[in-house]
This record gives sequence, structure tokens and C-alpha cells, in this order.
Amino acid sequence: MDPYAALADPVRRSLLRALAGRPQRVVDLADGLPISRPAVSKHLRLLAEAGLVTVEARGRERHYALVREGLAPVTAYVDSLVVRTQPLTEHALDALDTEVRRTGRERRQTTPTEETA
Repeated sequence: MDPYAALADPVRRSLLRALAGRPQRVVDLADGLPISRPAVSKHLRLLAEAGLVTVEARGRERHYALVREGLAPVTAYVDSLVVRTQPLTEHALDALDTEVRRTGRERRQTTPTEETA
């Protein structure tokens, strides 16, 4: 499963939000969700396959942690959609001022018969 497919499910997104703060056990993650522990485990397995979480066995418990690097393709895609604009420079503002003045001068010089033609 790729990160995009993994993020498509609202349950998996909520699991990632919960794991963003710290690693957690399945039982802790399941407490806040309206689905069973086995269903949470299945979602976590899919997130692990997508490279978004890691699992560490500590005795009989399994602790899951977010892998932020796994979100890199999604982050890069979203960043590519953001339109980046250059800040206005003094030169650009001067050019705008010149154009506004030129246009205003041309309008004042136009006779009424030229405007209706």
C-alpha cells in the first residue's frame, strides 16, 4: 500500500494523528476509536506496509510509532501544488506606478468622440 492509499481512510488518519505525539500500544490506540482492537491492528498493519509506522515488540506488547519520513512523497506532492509568488520589489512597484500614470494620462487625452467610436 502506498502512503496516499493509507491516508485515504479516516481511521488510519486518526491513528497517525495519535502517533504523532508519541509511540503507543494497540490497546491505547483502540480506546479512542469506535472499532475493535483487531480492526485497529489491521489498520496499523496497512500503515506499516505503507512505511508510515514502525512496530516494536516489548515483551507481549507491540508499540507503534510514526515514521515521518514515510510522509515525504505526500508532503512533496502538496508542496508542488502551492503557488509560490515572489515578493514585490521596489522596482516592480515603480513599474506599476509608471503604468498607472501612463494609462491615466492616455485616458485624459482621449476625446469624447474617440471613446464612443
